[in-house]
Amino acid sequence: MARLVMKFGGTSVGDVDRIRVVAKRVHASVEEGNEVAVVVSAMAGTTDQLAKWTSDIALFHDAREYDVVVSAGEQITAGLLALALQDMGVSARSWLAWQLPIRSDAVHGNARIEEIDCRELEKRFQEGQVAVVAGFQGKGEDGRTTTLGRGGSDTSAVALAAALRAERCDIYTDVEGVFTADPRIVAKARKLDRITYEEMLEMASQGARVLQTRSVSMAMNHQVRVQVLSSFSNSPGTLVVDEDEVVEKQVVSGIAYSRDEAKITLIRVADRPGVAAAIFGPLADANINVDIIVQSVSEDGKSTDVTFTVKEADFERAVGVVESAKDSVGFDRMISDSNVAKVSVIGVGMRSHAGVAQCMFSALAEKGINIHAISTSEIKVSVLISEEYTELALRSLHTAYGLDAN
Repeated sequence: MARLVMKFGGTSVGDVDRIRVVAKRVHASVEEGNEVAVVVSAMAGTTDQLAKWTSDIALFHDAREYDVVVSAGEQITAGLLALALQDMGVSARSWLAWQLPIRSDAVHGNARIEEIDCRELEKRFQEGQVAVVAGFQGKGEDGRTTTLGRGGSDTSAVALAAALRAERCDIYTDVEGVFTADPRIVAKARKLDRITYEEMLEMASQGARVLQTRSVSMAMNHQVRVQVLSSFSNSPGTLVVDEDEVVEKQVVSGIAYSRDEAKITLIRVADRPGVAAAIFGPLADANINVDIIVQSVSEDGKSTDVTFTVKEADFERAVGVVESAKDSVGFDRMISDSNVAKVSVIGVGMRSHAGVAQCMFSALAEKGINIHAISTSEIKVSVLISEEYTELALRSLHTAYGLDAN
């Protein structure tokens, strides 16, 4: 007998029929003798509709009331799944964040879980009851409902698995696992049997949308084994585990991309102490996250060029912030471009293998793809390229690193 957390995303619970299918899957796990807690998202499209209604009522709304509204979708799904299970003869009840409670900080719209009280769930497990928990929700320090940010139900599930000391957290979605690249673009992409926490974290942060970044970070910190699998098939998924559990480590495990990028270059910036703080301080104050930063070497010791990237959604604001800081920074002109994409190759094997970056640069050069900027970490190499070459770059790199399925 195992203790499992099963999480079902919006497409998996997209309508009443899908909820019944999910209930059958949960029922089967209970029949195998498992103790089961289920975490559910809102039905697909529900949260977007609730957010739109909130904005229609009040464009500049109270974040606390916004959380009350947008968290309602998960409450509906939890109740419906509990009813479906009961209809199958399975003892089940729904739980909202305030009932357990799932305690969070008070950052409405992007709260972080601080503690989950599992005492009541533990007692119900002894009675053979399935817990159906509404994801995405928390209970703030003032007792008010909070939400964990988009995709927060993944974080709810991993946090619950950690608190319950579950054997595994199974995250059911509309894909069969984690692939070496986006299979919609790279036809020869293949599903990975296992991937390390670090690789999954890099893939999630570099554009792969299989798991939310915070959920992977939490799984790594608490050593929660996560399985990503499809609720639309019975195929085994991909296990996200500690590096020690991956016997054969690939040099490159996967290739990720993000089109949500924009590039800003400042020409002839005064080359003096404090200039970087003058550029990036105002951006931080405006809550604009900067990713890649490249500074060229000054020829005369008096000026240099600085290039950096931001999310496309922050592009216009970033341009405005930098323009307003022109006098304090001291630069001749600014060149901005939102038609760029970031492509990343990721793998823990990079730690012990040379030539990974050279392979990437050569493969792109062979296809005539120019690199605008480069960023590296211990297990990742990222490049910024023109957006029009994204798909060609992904396919070329996938082949170059020997990732193509046979």
